[in-house]
Amino acid sequence: MIRLALLRHGPTEWNRMGRIQGRSDIALDDQARLDLGALRLPGAWEKAELWSSPLARARDTATCLTGRMPQISDALIEMNWGRFEGQKGAELIEDPESGYRHIEDWGWDYCPPDGESPRMVSERLDPWLDGLTRDAVAVCHIGVMRVLLARAHGWDFTGPAPFRIKRNRLYILTLDESLSADPEPLRLISREAGA
Repeated sequence: MIRLALLRHGPTEWNRMGRIQGRSDIALDDQARLDLGALRLPGAWEKAELWSSPLARARDTATCLTGRMPQISDALIEMNWGRFEGQKGAELIEDPESGYRHIEDWGWDYCPPDGESPRMVSERLDPWLDGLTRDAVAVCHIGVMRVLLARAHGWDFTGPAPFRIKRNRLYILTLDESLSADPEPLRLISREAGA
């Protein structure tokens, strides 16, 4: 039995502006670096394997938080948002011609124009998951986390999600015959509190 902790990267300028990043390689902003430098992984997770998406915002989150360079996997890169990247979701949803949908209306096969569906993300993650040999922390993106948590919770991207992804929390999955999720995420710990 292997445990996998998922952590969303710290904020970027595009996050704060409501822009869809997808595979655009947008760096962490200065405040995110400062905030992450004051935190650490909880307990046993400090010794887990450390993985990251190849995008700078995830890789730098891992390094700021742990002081270690993560192993990189292309499987952990964010969902490809195609022609929606760089645009604001709030503006796209106001335009009925855009094809943009709220997440609870996706289903597994919703695909942004020239982008990637949740099912496609899930399929590219499978070989990486199968290759894990011990407990790991993966610093990645909300799209990747949504797909893995959807699988663990049996959610099909229709109706309200049974989870809410927040920053600075580890979402713990157990990899066995299938994926299962712990009911509550673990908060990152203040370095001062842990000293």
